[in-house]
Amino acid sequence: MKHSCYHCGEDVPANTDFIVEILDEPRKMCCPGCQAVAQTIIDSGLVSYYQYRTEMAEKADLVPEQLKALINYDNEDVQSEFVRKNDNASEVTLSLEGVTCAACAWLIEKQINDKTGVNSIRVNTTTNRAILSWDNTETKLSDLLSYIHNLGYKAAPFEADAHEANYHQSMKQYLYRLGVAGLASMQVMMLAVALYFEVFSDLDSEFKQYLRIVSLLFATPVLVYSALPFYLNAWRSIKGRTLGMDVPVSIALIFAYVASVVATVQEKGEVFFESVSMFTFFLLLGRFLEMRARRKAAAASANLLKLIPAMATKIDGTQVPVRVLQPGDKIRVLPGEHIPADGIIISGRIHVDESMLTGEAIPVVKSVGDLVYAGSINTDEVFELNVTATKAESMLASIVRLQDEAQMSKPKIAQIADVIARYFVGAILTIAFATWLYWQQHQPEDAFWIMLSVLVATCPCALSLATPTAITCATSRMGDLGLLLRKAHVIETFCKINHLVIDKTGTLTKGEIRIDDVSLYSVYDKETCLSIAAALEEHANHPIAKAFKQVSTNNAIITEVKNVIGFGIQGVWQEKTCKIGNAKFVLGNENLSVPSSIFLSVDDVHVATFSYSDPIRDESKTFIAQLHTLGVKTTLLTGDSLINANKVATKINMDTVVADATPEDKLAYLRTLGKDDITLMVGDGINDAPTLSGAHLSIAMGGGTDVAKASADVVLLGDKLSKIISARNLALNTRKIIRQNLAWSLGYNLLILPLAVTGYVAPYIAVVGMSASSIIVVTNSLRLLKKDG
Repeated sequence: MKHSCYHCGEDVPANTDFIVEILDEPRKMCCPGCQAVAQTIIDSGLVSYYQYRTEMAEKADLVPEQLKALINYDNEDVQSEFVRKNDNASEVTLSLEGVTCAACAWLIEKQINDKTGVNSIRVNTTTNRAILSWDNTETKLSDLLSYIHNLGYKAAPFEADAHEANYHQSMKQYLYRLGVAGLASMQVMMLAVALYFEVFSDLDSEFKQYLRIVSLLFATPVLVYSALPFYLNAWRSIKGRTLGMDVPVSIALIFAYVASVVATVQEKGEVFFESVSMFTFFLLLGRFLEMRARRKAAAASANLLKLIPAMATKIDGTQVPVRVLQPGDKIRVLPGEHIPADGIIISGRIHVDESMLTGEAIPVVKSVGDLVYAGSINTDEVFELNVTATKAESMLASIVRLQDEAQMSKPKIAQIADVIARYFVGAILTIAFATWLYWQQHQPEDAFWIMLSVLVATCPCALSLATPTAITCATSRMGDLGLLLRKAHVIETFCKINHLVIDKTGTLTKGEIRIDDVSLYSVYDKETCLSIAAALEEHANHPIAKAFKQVSTNNAIITEVKNVIGFGIQGVWQEKTCKIGNAKFVLGNENLSVPSSIFLSVDDVHVATFSYSDPIRDESKTFIAQLHTLGVKTTLLTGDSLINANKVATKINMDTVVADATPEDKLAYLRTLGKDDITLMVGDGINDAPTLSGAHLSIAMGGGTDVAKASADVVLLGDKLSKIISARNLALNTRKIIRQNLAWSLGYNLLILPLAVTGYVAPYIAVVGMSASSIIVVTNSLRLLKKDG
């Protein structure tokens, strides 16, 4: 049912809640503008206006057009494209404009986290993105976006193409500002050099004053236009009662310009127009190069979303936008096309290039019933697909979201660095003022120059960039290796692990189990036993269960199924209780141990034993050997029999074997380990889920169960165990680079501060040093993106 705005008569948009109490009744309004005007009328005691008016008022226009557009984000149909929901909790990834340093991120997080209904917000200064979580029963997304706008930043739901367009627009603006500053600097420097070296010493003072005025005319556009981003960032910080990196920069620029204008007007003293121009030029150049470097680090995950095509072809041949596809829709994918949505193949047998997920270039064979992912490439045959997830819930979107979350993580050392950087700006301002007071007493003609150098040279930009850029690069590189990070502590913990605890089936072995033999012990024939077994195993998600699908197509009808995790499955067939699983569960015999076997009983009578085989992965032995070389202990932790476990452990040289373990036993084993054991658990099954959650660090195999993946800190896309070694090496390298960055940034500031205070650093040297230190830190972090890094 549609409502009309009580103030202007226009339709009230759905999912909005702009209400003013008028004439003792709540009245609906169409927008914040009408709400504000109506409330002003009531507060002014003019309620009679609404009693006696003869026509509706004109629509109020008190809200900027940009903020009006935010109201559309409250529409549920619009939100379905980019908002993830869980009960009342909603989560969205935002693109941010105007974020330049850790102080910006801290300001947004501090202000927004204090708002009613906000669960959390985390800002990544490297990617210019944020993850916002809120309770949709307490607040609206448009209100939260408005709060961010009021802080001076622009925010909108993240879209790869729009985010890239904003980046290119920002870079274009920086180039314009850089061009103006560069041209002005050249002109002003020519005049300044002539004045410094008294080229015009034989000319009248009026002509020298004329040159100063010309310098003023050139420097003014630089200060007003080129340096504008620094002022805006400084104002946001001051408005939010914090001290950002651009506060001392802005103060230095404004002081130098004002002092120069005063000297020009009074026709005495020194002018610093060339310093203002060069200062701004070098700062912009450094910021421009820094933005380009940070963009390179952030581009990897954003580019993944571009693999999803904009349009999809339905089975009837009609073209529809991918964003409107819903689970259950059926589409057709032609050879050579990127698959538009996650789904299950309903016709055709194809080869799919999933290199964007696994890093493996060899196409994977897929047939009816197999799952394929949006963004992968159909290499050869046309096929039809049943969509199982929207674009926002696709595997690629999940990868980008999880990478963003991982990139926003901060090791303890980084959190300390951010706090130091914030307080360091306040210390800089205090030291600069004290420096000016000192030199004003002893050498007043140089006091201003020296204070200017202190303000600029010691700005802790590099310190605030030291960790975020390294974490972003490392997370992107992890994605290239086929490891999907789900938790914040992964990179930090990877460096500490000294004990591998690993499951057997589907991890060390291929999980490609085959039923090799069926031994019969009753009146039931082989086909009947396989039929009962396959029907029971339909209710399990384990490599052994999948093996029965290949040997029986005529499954029995089973009811009252109960899955006893770690033991087996039971159900009712023709009013008889059937069990399949290990000897203890099926036969009640703990001592019976037949290698690679699974048992079937009907009414507690042993009817069949199924022998199976599961080949060991070719790389398992090498993987374990590499861990031993690194000083990592290894334990095989499995629910399989001791005989089977020992057979695998002996072949690949495992240190310890724990077999016949239930999920509770596995978790209990972890708890028996000493405090010095930092464990890495690798598994793939439902029975591994508690252990994955309980380990210091956990990895689920990409082909494993959804429960295992949900419990793990990392998901290994594909099955290459060697990538775990590569990930550990990358984590160690990341830690080393973070330490290098922090050592450089802190060392630079500690070295430059006494030199600047004592007057040994000229302002233009200070600018170059500050910009160079930031670029060095970012460039050092980019080394993590190298394939051999």
